[in-house]
Amino acid sequence: MNARDPAAFPSPVAAHAAAPFALDAQQLIGQIAVQLPGATAVFRRLKLDFCCGGHVSLAQAAAGKGLDADAVVAELAHLQRGEALPLAGASATALIELILARYHEVHRQQLPELIRMARRVEAVHREHPAVPAGLADALEETHAELLDHMGKEEAVLFPLLRRGGNPFVGMPISVMRAEHTDHGAALDRLNALTHDTAPPEDACTTWRALYAGIAQFCDDLISHIHLENNVLFPPFEAQAGAAHGLDAGASDCASPRCGCH
Repeated sequence: MNARDPAAFPSPVAAHAAAPFALDAQQLIGQIAVQLPGATAVFRRLKLDFCCGGHVSLAQAAAGKGLDADAVVAELAHLQRGEALPLAGASATALIELILARYHEVHRQQLPELIRMARRVEAVHREHPAVPAGLADALEETHAELLDHMGKEEAVLFPLLRRGGNPFVGMPISVMRAEHTDHGAALDRLNALTHDTAPPEDACTTWRALYAGIAQFCDDLISHIHLENNVLFPPFEAQAGAAHGLDAGASDCASPRCGCH
């Protein structure tokens, strides 16, 4: 392996999508809000009532606001994201670009809307026995920690990996791995607060959309951590280990508490 370009490792990317949600302007706006994470932010910006007014079609709701339903559907279609899977023979730079576009930017969009919905659900349904008390605070904490983590990757680690790494790259990678374990614990807390993102039978549309969004966020973060821990990092750790005469497999992700498990 070229010390300046650890490129021949299995990765970067093809977007492999699960069956997408079939968008249609005749679908109920409340149904779209629940089944398409991120739709609530679009509806809120366009002042379309997806909660109490969620029983009408998107076309009807858009017409009531003087909006082009087809344009709204087109905007919502951009929210449908496939699962990013690695392909053989790509460079570290290509994988980093995938991680930035598919995960870092997506997390920055997801969490503020989830926090807003959680605050709303906790306030409106505070007397409900299943209300996820403390969820908004937990999401805010996760948001702050993730922003700090991604900032360090973007400012320090990723530029170093783009340059081919160095014999000491294992140190910043180990810090990122430890923080990934912390992220896994944060996901455990979110699942505990939301009963594994299962809303009560009488939950309103906003509550259901909130849990659907959290489920999507958890899935995205697990995939994100997996790509870094098990695809991006190991070639650089092996390269650094070889420089120090260490076992190349010593740094592989194996902890059961790691966020990608």
